[in-house]
Amino acid sequence: MVPRVFSLLAFAGIGYASAQASCKCTPGDSCWPSVDTWTALNKTVSGKLIHNLPVAISCYPGTYQDTEECAHVYSQWSNSTFQELSPVGYVYPTADPCPAVDLSSGTEPGTCTLGPAPIYTINATEPAELAAGIAFAKKNNVRLVIRNTGHDMLGKSEGYGALQIWIKYIQKGITFHETYAASDKCTHSGWKGSAITIAGGYVWGDVYNVAFKRNVIIVGGGDPTVGCIGGYTSGGGHSPASRDYGLAADQVLEAQVVLANGSIVTANACQNSDLYFAIRGGGGGSYGVVISMTFKVYPSKTVVGQALTISLIDKDTDSLLEAITDIYEQYPSIMDGGFSGYGSWSINSPMQLFSNKTVGYTHAIAIMGKSLANAQKIFDPVLKKLQKYNGTSLDVSVSWYEFPTYAAYYQAMSGVKQNVGSSHSALTSRMMGKAALASNHTRLRNMIGVTAGEPNEYAITNMELIAGGKVLTDGADKHSGLNPAWRSTYMVNVVARGWADDSTSQSVKDDITYNKGAAMTQLTPTLGSYMNEADRNDPLWLTNFYGTNYPRLAAIKKKYDPTGLFYCPTCVGSPSWYQRALSGTKYGPLCPTGV
Repeated sequence: MVPRVFSLLAFAGIGYASAQASCKCTPGDSCWPSVDTWTALNKTVSGKLIHNLPVAISCYPGTYQDTEECAHVYSQWSNSTFQELSPVGYVYPTADPCPAVDLSSGTEPGTCTLGPAPIYTINATEPAELAAGIAFAKKNNVRLVIRNTGHDMLGKSEGYGALQIWIKYIQKGITFHETYAASDKCTHSGWKGSAITIAGGYVWGDVYNVAFKRNVIIVGGGDPTVGCIGGYTSGGGHSPASRDYGLAADQVLEAQVVLANGSIVTANACQNSDLYFAIRGGGGGSYGVVISMTFKVYPSKTVVGQALTISLIDKDTDSLLEAITDIYEQYPSIMDGGFSGYGSWSINSPMQLFSNKTVGYTHAIAIMGKSLANAQKIFDPVLKKLQKYNGTSLDVSVSWYEFPTYAAYYQAMSGVKQNVGSSHSALTSRMMGKAALASNHTRLRNMIGVTAGEPNEYAITNMELIAGGKVLTDGADKHSGLNPAWRSTYMVNVVARGWADDSTSQSVKDDITYNKGAAMTQLTPTLGSYMNEADRNDPLWLTNFYGTNYPRLAAIKKKYDPTGLFYCPTCVGSPSWYQRALSGTKYGPLCPTGV
């Protein structure tokens, strides 16, 4: 894969070796900024510079140890909102250098370090403070990290020895526009409907409060704690509403972006249209810092929801996997009919799937603007397929619900805050089209068998039925930077495993990448992976995440960030850098590769 990566980079004309010949400065280096230099930065940003401390520092011996505070931290450790409120709290950490400790149980704390987290954070509340941080990092050759909620799976909000700019509190309002008009009078979008401008580091729960009061639909996260205008949208952004209206990236009408030179520009179909293309699906963290986005919104509709569960009557997991194969085959048909949603299955899940069951299948799907009778008719072929199992080897249960609005449906069946993930886990994802799902039962069944694994692997699969429909037809948008593979996708299949003992971590990662991930790729070789929920160890990430758009995106990156200031793992331009791992870790100083 390395030669392929290098050829794409050469084709795109990207390369930062001449502009950046040395590693980024880290504490202990002679080039690390002095205390006076950091103090001056603190004055520039009105005293908003934070010297970061680990979230669980109160659990460890030393100056900051506090038993009562430690107990609180331990009780909230899996709460994603709690983690988001710390500048170095992560919803999906890649390492655990300072875990929370239950001191009341007699557990002895080990060591506590920041690990891959940044050293300093600017808690910015104004774009000028963001620009000041960018200028400081550039002048002092310090690694720069941009963060909103830390809600990412690939370590993009981490950065050893870095200066982090926290944009969560740059909040200039959420504005509803009854009829959209571009800020610069641009009419090229052709959108004449309503819109919402999200000006700052808000989460989707904040925006839903505005949208649902006006009875409109905005394409946003299924988890209301996900940030709106960062990596979620720039990486694609799937939603319970995506099948009907497209991915979040497809909704962006214009954006305000702070560039590497500190200037603020408007990106839309009329000006900076190449940047507009890049931030609409070409990945976050690469081209600049988005501080505002305006999204299309749509009138609400009635919704019919369905919950389906399948559990074992005996221990016959083969029947379960056959039934799951039958359901997968029907996904394109029911999605063409209007259904979308989410589900999960496992032959031995590390967590409850439903009703205390750790073995089985479950989904929650919905259809907009149709009657209950029509919805049941569309889904009926699936139930007929499952009838041969029901009451013999499997128990199949179906429930139907009717909602007067999208808001009522979202709040009842979708808006669930996810718990914090573990650093002891690995996952991979794969886009799947109609042919892969519906044309060859044997091949599909083989893939499902491989991803299921053995019971002692504790693998779990999540199905994201969030494409098809408008996601397919939005490929006509010339300003879409999304991986073109999305335009052939119906569902995204996500497979994950964890480990309890570090001695098995590499074998689990290899299984995810080279066994389970490979089996899905073999079924759908021409598609890709959803970059926001993907294998951080995927050797083919460049093609799988960006597809044929990578050379164009790399050229745009070079134009707007010529020195490669904005870096994150697996982001556009990242092959020009590598992390020189410290002994016994996966992280360390950021250094140029010369590519």
